[in-house]
Amino acid sequence: MTYEEAVGRLTGAGGPFEIQTEPVRGRPLRNFKNRERSLREKVANAGLRGDLDFLVQGERRISYGEFARLVWGASRGLAEEHGLAPGDRLAVLAFNSPDWLIALFGAVSAGGIGVGLNGWWSTEEIEYGLTDSGSRFLVVDERLWPRVEPLAAKVESLEKVFFVGEHPPPGTVPLAEILAPRDEAPTVAIDEDDPFVILYTSGTTGRSKGCITTHRGTITQVVGILFANVAGALVSGGSPLAAGNGQMANLMTSPLFHVGGLHSGVCTAMTAGAKLVFNEGRFDPEPVMRLIETERITNWGAIPTMLHRVVHHEKVGSYDLSSLRSVSFGGAPTPPETIERAREVLPVEPSFANAYGLTETHGVATVNAGKDLLGRKTSIGRPFPVLDMKIVDDSGAELPAGELGEIWIQGPTVTPGYWNRPDATAETVVDGWLRTGDLGTRDAEGFFFAVDRAKDMILRGGENVYCVEIENCLADHPEIDEAAIVGVPDPELGERVKAIVRRVPGSRLGEDAVRRHVAAHLASFKVPGQVEFIADPLPRNPAGKILKNALRGAGKVPFEPGAF
Repeated sequence: MTYEEAVGRLTGAGGPFEIQTEPVRGRPLRNFKNRERSLREKVANAGLRGDLDFLVQGERRISYGEFARLVWGASRGLAEEHGLAPGDRLAVLAFNSPDWLIALFGAVSAGGIGVGLNGWWSTEEIEYGLTDSGSRFLVVDERLWPRVEPLAAKVESLEKVFFVGEHPPPGTVPLAEILAPRDEAPTVAIDEDDPFVILYTSGTTGRSKGCITTHRGTITQVVGILFANVAGALVSGGSPLAAGNGQMANLMTSPLFHVGGLHSGVCTAMTAGAKLVFNEGRFDPEPVMRLIETERITNWGAIPTMLHRVVHHEKVGSYDLSSLRSVSFGGAPTPPETIERAREVLPVEPSFANAYGLTETHGVATVNAGKDLLGRKTSIGRPFPVLDMKIVDDSGAELPAGELGEIWIQGPTVTPGYWNRPDATAETVVDGWLRTGDLGTRDAEGFFFAVDRAKDMILRGGENVYCVEIENCLADHPEIDEAAIVGVPDPELGERVKAIVRRVPGSRLGEDAVRRHVAAHLASFKVPGQVEFIADPLPRNPAGKILKNALRGAGKVPFEPGAF
């Protein structure tokens, strides 16, 4: 079966992924007809699976039925005992855990809005996120509490802090107090276009922007992922189910404050009835391989850096990884070498999938998997059938196949905008089209290729690092005259952060001092791994913009049409 035939069979009238046109914020857009209308409805449907395993972390195992009851209990506790009202924001700053999800879905099911705060953020960045979102409530775990403690009485909107851990500090509320199970779901009205979660994504103006993700956009993105799996199976003649038609087991190593973790990972697993297994603590290849073996993991949504570290680990052959049936990756460029290495060392060749998306598309927007991926290893694939995608020039005019331009996306998964930032929203979403800021091409068969980034961004191990934010921080140092940040290739992380610094006359500022200055204000992954000092002024164009390509040693965007 061809891809076009699979799309027709699945999305036509009466098909499992039937598509209809409907108004979305005043625009007629295609969407999947058979879908849930809120994340609360998704939790309720998941709860019907009863005693089937859902969340696993260490010795803790929570079934689908128990998860739903805990969510309903958290909703009641937050609303009735602590005053959470529809539209109130509850922020979560914690390592991945079942409690992260229970608290967030509890607030959302009561009509609240979740706020996912980056667990790598500094105290200064956390204060900004809490203040910008106007969060009334915060859930924090014991490992991240030291960064929050100075803010507990400083952020005006913050009324209550729920603590995850054995020894709640004075003034906090143990999260366990609101985790009493309850059988009845809340009944407060939820609209499809109500915000689900606000996730912060760095911007070229130097401050993070709160990207609004909605119930509709999240659910549509999940159905799109399921569609891609089924369509891929029809085209390849395989099955999207685990061997023996047993329960799928998904390994969750992406952070929940990313769309890749929460929207694409958790919400998709919940919909598919998969077991979701969390690792404990920071990523370590050997414990992860042990989890794959003991929990019989069938699907792993991996950041490319993580897959690289596993397949190049000296003990990769010492663990039984034969349960793996699919490995998907996104968030950073995936070197073809990593895919080839994985095919060599894994005992059973899984289906590999490369996904492309943004926070502004609620996660995945395109998928390239199976034979298509092996034939076009640098392609990001084709968009979901409810999305329109095009390559445009500087004026917004669509370009033909093979021409390099900016990738634009339109559809029900495009964000309604940024929290309290109508200016940034107007710049990014134009007449319903999302300007991704990524440069790419499309071939004659409709496959897209992301070639470079128009936005000044570095992808370091799955984390988005925006150069201007670090450059602004460096500019505040009294001994730095000017500075530029560029990404340098790295086989493990994809890219590393490099600072190019021109000191003020007479300064003897050293590399360590530069790193300490950045670390005092920004998250650790934004601290430059390399610092180069120069005597001459930074190269700039006539408009005064720093010529980053010259600093990287390349005078143009690396693009070779013949390579595709």
